[in-house]
Amino acid sequence: MSDTPVIGVLALQGDVREHVTALAGAGADARPVRRPAELDAVDALVIPGGESTTISKLADIFELREPIDKRIAGGMPVYGSCAGMIMLATEVLDGRPDQRGFAGIEMTVRRNAFGRQVDSFEAPVDVAGVEGGPFHAVFIRAPWVERVGAGVQVLGTVTEGPSAGRIVAVRQGNLLATSFHPELTGDTRVHAYFVDLVRTAR
Repeated sequence: MSDTPVIGVLALQGDVREHVTALAGAGADARPVRRPAELDAVDALVIPGGESTTISKLADIFELREPIDKRIAGGMPVYGSCAGMIMLATEVLDGRPDQRGFAGIEMTVRRNAFGRQVDSFEAPVDVAGVEGGPFHAVFIRAPWVERVGAGVQVLGTVTEGPSAGRIVAVRQGNLLATSFHPELTGDTRVHAYFVDLVRTAR
């Protein structure tokens, strides 16, 4: 078996290309996933930022919901950024009633918690397990985590400003989620953390 993990990026909507580039830079064989057969061919999956309600609808249209649910139940590593974090949460506040995620991480997230597009901001975040100092995090209409279950590890919180203390990075087993968008920064450390997680899971 090659040491290079094959990681898919759910390519239904959102910043797919940026995640593919960041994963490749972190040592993965990265490819878009739009069909169940493409999902079958990957070791792990990234759910990108975008619009969580749209991703939810398209997962049904492309017949990916059940296959992804099964792979998550079987231990497949998944990383969700921003909308991807919402898709991995067991409970979503301020979401739409018809919105359904993959409910992998036992947490409550608040959709658009940091405000609208005009309230987007950047802030340093210390992420446990990611060496090299604080991560320069980009928040765009981002969620935050209001509650985590007993099995969830908090990896990062906002350290300054009005949102100081808010949880923005978590992990539960093979599932990782961040409120922010590391794929937009050129810093591949969070992706490298996920690639290492996938290698260990294999």
